[in-house]
Amino acid sequence: MIHSKLPKIFYGGDYNPDQWPKEIWDEDMRLFKLAGIDVATVAVFSWALLQPDEVTYDFGWLDEVMDKLAQNGVYACLATSTAAVPAWMAKRYPDVLRVTSDGKKRKFGGRHNFCPSSPTYRHFSRLMARKMAERYGHHPALAVWHVNNEYGGSCYCEQCEKAFRVWLKKRYGTLEAVNKAWNTRFWGHTFHDWDEIVLPSVLTEQLGDGKTTFQGISLDYNRFNSDALLECYRAEYEELKAVTPDIKVTTNLMGTFKTLDYFKWAKSMDIVSWDNYPRYDTPVSVTAMRHDLMRGLKNGDPFMLMEQTPSQQNWQAYNSLKRPGVMRLWSYQAVARGADTVMFFQLRRSIGACEKYHGAVIEHAGHEHTRVFRECAQLGEELQRLGDTLLDSRIESKVAILFDWDNWWAVEMSSGPSKELKYLDELSKYYKALFDRNIQVDLIGEDTPLDSYKIVLAPLLYMVKPGIAGKLEQFVRQGGKLVTTFFSGIVNENDLVTLGGYPGELRSLLGLWAEEIDALPPEASNSIVMEASYGELGAGSSYSCRLLCDLIHAEGAEVLAVYGSDFYQGMPALTRNRFGQGEAWYVATSPDAEFMDHLLFSLCKENGIEPLLVAPEGVEVTRRSKEGRQFTFVLNHNDRSTAIDLGEAVYWELLEGKEHTGLSELPSKGVWILQNEAR
Repeated sequence: MIHSKLPKIFYGGDYNPDQWPKEIWDEDMRLFKLAGIDVATVAVFSWALLQPDEVTYDFGWLDEVMDKLAQNGVYACLATSTAAVPAWMAKRYPDVLRVTSDGKKRKFGGRHNFCPSSPTYRHFSRLMARKMAERYGHHPALAVWHVNNEYGGSCYCEQCEKAFRVWLKKRYGTLEAVNKAWNTRFWGHTFHDWDEIVLPSVLTEQLGDGKTTFQGISLDYNRFNSDALLECYRAEYEELKAVTPDIKVTTNLMGTFKTLDYFKWAKSMDIVSWDNYPRYDTPVSVTAMRHDLMRGLKNGDPFMLMEQTPSQQNWQAYNSLKRPGVMRLWSYQAVARGADTVMFFQLRRSIGACEKYHGAVIEHAGHEHTRVFRECAQLGEELQRLGDTLLDSRIESKVAILFDWDNWWAVEMSSGPSKELKYLDELSKYYKALFDRNIQVDLIGEDTPLDSYKIVLAPLLYMVKPGIAGKLEQFVRQGGKLVTTFFSGIVNENDLVTLGGYPGELRSLLGLWAEEIDALPPEASNSIVMEASYGELGAGSSYSCRLLCDLIHAEGAEVLAVYGSDFYQGMPALTRNRFGQGEAWYVATSPDAEFMDHLLFSLCKENGIEPLLVAPEGVEVTRRSKEGRQFTFVLNHNDRSTAIDLGEAVYWELLEGKEHTGLSELPSKGVWILQNEAR
């Protein structure tokens, strides 16, 4: 539970009273009560106001805000205010400013405007966190700490360059080990002194579009940059915990954000939180996958939905309004997939700068008589009625998808085989096939235990880091089913090719070796022709495939399908290798959606994994469990009401407070939360 004093799903969001005159604050409290708001994230970008110069701190206005929140039954998600440096700091200590990849020194302005290696930034940010903890650590409004805000970006200054060398010394120990890991004899890059190493940038190795001439160097810079920002977070975390050890600490993540290795970050977070901002055309399955990834960062623990917009966003190309019912629907989607909070950016809409057209619970009209406010108030009332029913419930999955930031970075900075190869795209295809069948999936990291899963999917396991091959072998040997794909087992953790034939360390597990990899241009395709039947994949049936085609030779693996054309017609395209008590599957190309659906559904069915509910297209189903009770969420993303067959079971629907059974009609954008015990 996030906070024991409020045993319900937290409901609220970012609140910036420092942008408004005090006479507005009481009106805000009135409107918060009407909307059911019980948590406010405050002081996110308030550093310049709280610390007007190097030695002066002014907490007077924040004292008033915290007291007013407590008096009105609203808890604080209190930020450390360190997300943007004050102008005085940038002027007096230019080492806090970042340098861009093309060598330009930034000036004061914008966000994420601090160098993560700056000793000045680290000193003052730690000090601010300590002062906040000492001042508000025992305040009755304090519920959770919010460090910084949406960490991201990178820096290429000289102090980052020096810090990179220190990071390399810790990782490799010797310069000889660095040269070996990076294969620096290529293009005469051998280093004879640590100070010869420079950051990979557009001035050195970077080619644009995420590509680089030296993958090992750039890969390690990505790791270093993620770690450097994590050190900044950790510094503030330690100050907060030293004073308030029992208050949870978080920072808001951003879903499938490429820059930071969130599995590594999650180890230093008491609770994961994230900001959900899908585009108008983002597939529902992609948003669901991001929720599942955030849940998976801490082995299935509930997370915080820290930000979403009540309606309109402001920074995307097309900032459409959320249609009536969509905000409520998407809020429950987050809860359905593990969120124990529903929070917005923002509670009152700003009057100036770039976020003045970003939606809010309280719009520029300034009163409760708006569509958005009415919808927010309805949701607030429902969450109040739900109470603690769903809190700390868990999602139980028998299927997992292995997600790895190192693989993501390495795949997409590779010089070939195809610029169309995108890590997230391939993982999303596997996820969507199961999402569409309403089969629950966990997204897991390399450290996550596998013993609770029957099936593990590892698409594009390009990089096989130490211990991973053995872990997968043990999983399969003990009866698990592994599915991996083309372009897997190619390199080690330094992006050096594992010699002896692809898929390297996975070769014996998969019972095959790959001789070549064909890259198909966007207009080209091949086909997968089934040699034998498997579940919904009938013998002789043909499916389209594209992107890459591995030319593989079976070494004990059973060939279930072959390519249908080109000079490698008849070579294996789908194999299954029996290994111990389990099976290792290999999909040698990127299949169409129909093949993916038939393969994964058949594999799940064979292993006793059934859909939570058979529902029409556009209806999402997931389930949370708690103390023997099950809560099945049914969400209708369609623009029309949809009939759903619940069978003979009788459910108690928590939002309507009535029983459901048999064939029932779920309205457009409607939500059911079905408890397995009828009342």
